[in-house]
Amino acid sequence: QVQVVESGGGLVQAGGSLRLSCAASGSIRSIASMGWYRQAPGKERELVAAFTKGGRTNYADSVKGRFTISRDNAKNTVYLQMNSLKPEDTAVYYCNTFGLRSGSSYYTDFWGQGTQVTVSS
Repeated sequence: QVQVVESGGGLVQAGGSLRLSCAASGSIRSIASMGWYRQAPGKERELVAAFTKGGRTNYADSVKGRFTISRDNAKNTVYLQMNSLKPEDTAVYYCNTFGLRSGSSYYTDFWGQGTQVTVSS
């Protein structure tokens, strides 16, 4: 019922840029927050950038100064502008939405299928 779809991943050269998009749709209400996470093969999923409950941004130390998260609340969409990409940024990037499913009495984390970002050296 709830759909979270990421797009914008691809193969880029080190130093290049990429912009990811994520849209939440379907039977979802009262979205509390949205953010980006990533996971490399054999590694744990980690926070990349997110909006806190108060709209404040939170970035992983490894991406500060290079990545920028933004949003369009009217469209339930969040973006991740990635500049100065490094090989260590290579991972599957996932969009997370924390919200209330229509007909549900509790907030839940909703995850997209992920989009692959590969940075060559």
